[in-house]
Order: sequence, then structure tokens, then C-alpha cells
Amino acid sequence: MKSIGEVAARFGLPTHVLRHWEAEGLLSPARVGDRRRYTDEDVQRVAAILVSKEAGFGLADIRAMLAARTAPERTEVIARHREELLARIARAQAALEMLEGDCPHDDIMTCPHFRGLLAEVTA
Repeated sequence: MKSIGEVAARFGLPTHVLRHWEAEGLLSPARVGDRRRYTDEDVQRVAAILVSKEAGFGLADIRAMLAARTAPERTEVIARHREELLARIARAQAALEMLEGDCPHDDIMTCPHFRGLLAEVTA
């Protein structure tokens, strides 16, 4: 069993993050007196939360994904997140295209490349 400080240090997190995740229903460490004690399973759950956050999941979706009792329930959460992620990728790709346009025009509004991007947005 590990203390909150040990688990937080292992992942480079402040302890208040683990307390917040507990308050959000993502973690439920054992208590010895008034101290939190984390099992190896809890440490794995912290790792799962971090991996999920890196993938862009919010805490509510992480909680739903980890609480899913069946693969179809989990798949539903993941599919919803996938659609949101694809939309964000499309917006980022459009932003990248705008930045890659090496426009020699003084007024960007007269740039054919930029106007093409505007046409896509206003269509």
C-alpha cells in the first residue's frame, strides 16, 4: 500500500489532483485511519486516467469508461469521444492549412488561398 504522496510523486502530480479525482469518483483508495492508502490496482487506475486524459477524454467520460460493465457500454463512450476528436482534428487541419499558405498579398482578405478557406467555412 502506498501513500497519496508516493503515488502522486510516481506520476509527477500534486496530491490535490488525486484528491480531486477521488471526489469526482475516479479513485477510491482504502483508508487507514484518516490516511489514503493506494493499492497496485489504484496505481494502475491512476495510469489509466492519465492515458485517457492524454487522449483528450474529460473526467466524466473517463469515469464512464472505467465504470462500464460491458464492452458495448465502453465502446459507446469511446465512439462518442472518437467523433469529437475527429472534429478537433479537422479544425486543427484547417488551421494548419491557413498557416501553410505562403501568401504574398498585403491584405490577407485578397489572398486566393485564404479566400478558399473562408469559402469552406461559409459554405
